[in-house]
Amino acid sequence: MIAIIAILAALLLPALAAAHEKALRTACMNNLKQMGIVLESYSSDFNDFIPTWIGSSVSDWALGYVFRAMIAGGRDLNEREKTLKTCTRCGLGLLLASVLAVAAAAQADKDRPKNIIVMISDGCGYNHIAATGLYCDGRADSAVYHTFDVKLAVSTFPVNGGYDPAKAWEKFDYVRPKWTDSAAAATALATGVKTTNGILGMNRAFEPVPNVVECAEKLGKATGVVTSVIFSHATPAGFVAHKRGRGDYIYIAREMLLESEVDLIMSCGHPFYDGDGKPRDPAKLNSYEDFKFVGGRKVWNLLQEGKAGAEVDADHNGVADDAWTFIETREQFQALATGPVPKRLIGVARAQETLQNERSGDNDLRDDLPYQVPLTETVPTLVEMTKGALNVLDDDPDGFFLMIEGGAVDYTGHRNQSGRLIEEQRDFDKSVEAVVEWVAANSSWAETLVIVTSDHETGYLTVRKSQAVPVPWAHLPLMVRKAGEMPAMQWNSGDHTNSLVPLFAKGAGADRLPPRVVAKDPKRGPYIDNTAIAQVVFELWK
Repeated sequence: MIAIIAILAALLLPALAAAHEKALRTACMNNLKQMGIVLESYSSDFNDFIPTWIGSSVSDWALGYVFRAMIAGGRDLNEREKTLKTCTRCGLGLLLASVLAVAAAAQADKDRPKNIIVMISDGCGYNHIAATGLYCDGRADSAVYHTFDVKLAVSTFPVNGGYDPAKAWEKFDYVRPKWTDSAAAATALATGVKTTNGILGMNRAFEPVPNVVECAEKLGKATGVVTSVIFSHATPAGFVAHKRGRGDYIYIAREMLLESEVDLIMSCGHPFYDGDGKPRDPAKLNSYEDFKFVGGRKVWNLLQEGKAGAEVDADHNGVADDAWTFIETREQFQALATGPVPKRLIGVARAQETLQNERSGDNDLRDDLPYQVPLTETVPTLVEMTKGALNVLDDDPDGFFLMIEGGAVDYTGHRNQSGRLIEEQRDFDKSVEAVVEWVAANSSWAETLVIVTSDHETGYLTVRKSQAVPVPWAHLPLMVRKAGEMPAMQWNSGDHTNSLVPLFAKGAGADRLPPRVVAKDPKRGPYIDNTAIAQVVFELWK
């Protein structure tokens, strides 16, 4: 026994000779307190940190005792400290504290993702995903994120709201009132703080709260937001801006373009093009109304001249000179995926409000089948934007944070457009595939965390009610006989609901989400609150 202890000391003490025993024990305790229950969930991984040649007697008597008590044991930190002190009195405290400190630090590094990508399908509920998968592939679970390790539901209500799982399924109208809007939802997702509907990046007392983009910037990481709608709309703005009202578009855009340190913005909202991507008459443009989404005519002119943002130090090199590089054509977006990239980029596609949803159709777009009206070919897809954004941001050796939004899924819910819902959700699903492919080719799941979710459900989408469908009909899943067939579904609202939405996660730190489950829904299973997502990001990057 003494010989084994001497070998351990010979191996560990040289590297720790400069450290005092008390400092080591303190460091160990601090690591344990910071990690708390997370340490327990990695008990099996501690084999990675114990030399394989350690004999069973040592493992059982000393190391095994401490590891069982402090890792596989209960959650009582006081008991863990007592255990370590006991071993210290036996003369093993220095060694064991060192082993545990090193192990805890190694585990913390193992969990810390270099890159975090949050993907939000605005207005998407469970049936929106199912309808898209059924029509396109004949399977409700065909999207790639159904293969992710973590699958949970998410509650979305704003501050002072709530969700009762039992009532949500007992009473059909329960989820109609008290829903969140996209501003409060984006604030919760980006800051971990609930707020009142309409507020961006502030709590209900109108106090600015830090967001995950700012957290990433402090760590020297690159940051970006991508959306299929206007960048000053609630979801992308909620990850960057701090404003009392989501409708203050001109001031939101100015904060994002002229004050923030964000490195990449991609969206539509081009003032010189309409919903079909066709040029508008410049003489008929209103200086305020047509330019408010991009910060006003003056800011727009500065963007096109490559001068906007020149007073911001976005790359943190101590020099405020990071003006935006501006792009607008589909070819420019496509070239970003593989070609050389600028260090700071804003891309505004040549479409007025959405990439595709605003394009013309017949008199009642609710009757359109997917792709019945040809897509506008002059604007990029969300997939092309995603590939370009990844190529821009992954040049930063410190990693990046990226939010990607399928923003027009919400439009289809408000308008009850079944065909265009499938178009928009399919583009989003393909964007997730592009991210997964990027991880495989350029990163790894050990250094990248991907979270796919929604901010709220829109349209109260259910199976179609009929005399042949038994009660409770709304609980039944959507079905089709084959791909290419529209599911028998119906819209029950033109607004948001307080329904749970899905979440899928994979990669470094994804296992931090399940411990945040707050309750179990009878249909959707375990669910977390939407504030948990940002809280986990902060925890991983603290």
